[in-house]
Amino acid sequence: MTLPTPSASLTRLAVTATAHCLTGCAIGEILGMVIGTALGWSTLAIIALAVALAFLFGYALTIGPVLRSGFTLAKAIPVALAADTVSITVMEIVDNAIMLVIPSAMGAGVANWVFWAGLALALAVAFVVTVPVNRALIARGKGHAVVHQYHHGDSAQEHQRDDHADLSRQHCTADEQHGARGGHREHRSPRPTVVEHPAGRPGQRETGQQERGE
Repeated sequence: MTLPTPSASLTRLAVTATAHCLTGCAIGEILGMVIGTALGWSTLAIIALAVALAFLFGYALTIGPVLRSGFTLAKAIPVALAADTVSITVMEIVDNAIMLVIPSAMGAGVANWVFWAGLALALAVAFVVTVPVNRALIARGKGHAVVHQYHHGDSAQEHQRDDHADLSRQHCTADEQHGARGGHREHRSPRPTVVEHPAGRPGQRETGQQERGE
């Protein structure tokens, strides 16, 4: 049995992340196109709505698992922004550029097969282009690498325990370093107390205890 190489595992993770992103983008794109066309909007207005909804649904699909892991919305939103912004941006640029290039694709309307064929082609090309982008981000610990742990059920309590464990390790390391520095110090014995003898015996001194029996 051949074990998967790190490169192959990284590529599979990038493909999964891109498919996740494509799902949100496709929902937003289709919904935006349908709403814009039904309202008789211009091509530019339809594209703007489709892009906005693509980002909205793309982020929503990432925020959901983070919330289910026990994190708050204030924590989940930055995670989604870090994970999906670059991926969605690349996908939307490629997708809409192809839709504009295909003759009559935008003007055909949602009831025409040309529109759906053009959208399917645009999303497919956008997927292929975005996979290496996501792979490069994940290899650097960015993009979907940020949210990958949340998709596998890591809870907020587990992350808090990890944070506490890291903090405890830092304190232990600091204590060990402090102890190591203290161990190199020389332990000097206290000097004996030198007491000047009372008058009558000039120049005579006592060390430690006073003479007895005089």
